[in-house]
Parts: sequence; structure tokens; C-alpha cells
Amino acid sequence: MSRLFEPGDRILPGSPPMVSRYRLGTRINHWVTATAMVLLVLSGLAMFHPSLFFLSAIFGGGQNTRALHPWFGVVLVVSFLLLFLEFWRTNFWSRSDLNWSLHLGDLLKGHEEKMPEAGKYNAGQKFVFWSMALLILVLFASGIVIWQEYFPHLAPVGSQRLAILAHSVAAIFAILVLILHAYSAIWVRGSFDAMIKGRVPAGWAWRHHRAWLRALVGKPGPAE
Repeated sequence: MSRLFEPGDRILPGSPPMVSRYRLGTRINHWVTATAMVLLVLSGLAMFHPSLFFLSAIFGGGQNTRALHPWFGVVLVVSFLLLFLEFWRTNFWSRSDLNWSLHLGDLLKGHEEKMPEAGKYNAGQKFVFWSMALLILVLFASGIVIWQEYFPHLAPVGSQRLAILAHSVAAIFAILVLILHAYSAIWVRGSFDAMIKGRVPAGWAWRHHRAWLRALVGKPGPAE
């Protein structure tokens, strides 16, 4: 069942009033996930094509890159799983998300005032969330099949070759989604502050996630 806000979301009194958006543990885990993803991209690209092998110098050479890459993947899977368990209920697709998507052109033209009200996450953010969840699952499953050090006989050679192809294609899409996520965070001022400080001005919440703010105003119980 979809929910409008997460535990810890609340309005903080003050002048100007602030809204608590992400808890400390959530923010730390987000940056662990982001760091693991960047390390995976760099080490993966180093092994993807000879022209990118120079990136292996970051990790101390080709052998170290090959050894470290799957462990970066393990860290990513564990950290993203924790984020998934916390965020999946607020990322369910709803009818209002379809309406938001139909007005995407207004957003790109800078007419944000024409956008429908969004919950804690808009349709674009939900797309990134579910895309990464699916892609990380594919990357993990295919990565296990081709992890020769620990699973050399898990699948026949033909299946391993297909796993390498699936791993590469999923990685390309994951990089594109990562770029979209980073660009959106830069484009929408205040997004980085939310994931660094954990709180946003009420005015920011009203402008970008008005339905979420409305839900918090009507949230039962005292605002702690």
C-alpha cells in the first residue's frame, strides 16, 4: 500500500519553518550507495574497453580493478537494499504520477507552476528508483554468474557469455539513469541540501512536493 510520507518526516517549527525530509542514517546510506555506484562505474569502464583501461590506475592496476569491482557491487546491493526497504512504499506509481508525466514539457520549459502537485517523490524520481532497483538486480544476478573467483562452475560457458552481455547492457542503462539522477539533483536547487542536511525549507517543499507537505500538515500526532 502506498504511503504519503516516511517515518521521521515532520514539520520543524522555526522562522522560516523547515521540513525534515531524510533521517541521518538514510543520508549516510545514500552516500554509501552513491560512492559504490561511482566506483563500480569507474572500475567497470576500465574493464569494458581498452581505451578506458587508464581508469584502472585509480585502483592500482588491472588486477586490483578486477578484484575490487565485484566487491563494490556487493556493497551497492546491500546499501541499495536498505534504501529500497525504506522507500518502496512511497514510490508506488499512482494516477497523479501519470498526470505529472503528461506535464513534463511544462517542467522542461521552466513553467513549474503548471505542474500537478507531487508527493514526496514525483514521477521522475520514481522512475529513477524503480529503474535502479531493476538494473541493480540484473547486475547482481549476472555478476554472480561471471564472478570466476568464487563461482567458476555456476553456469556453463554459453550462459556466462550471455550474463556478460546482460551485465554490460544493464550497466550502460544504469549509468544513464545515474546521470539523469545527478543532473536532476543539480537542476532542482535544494535537492543536495536535502540529502546533506536532511531538511528543506517549507517553501521548497510547497514548490516541489506540495502534496507531501499537505500530508505532513495533516499528519496525526505532535510534530516532534
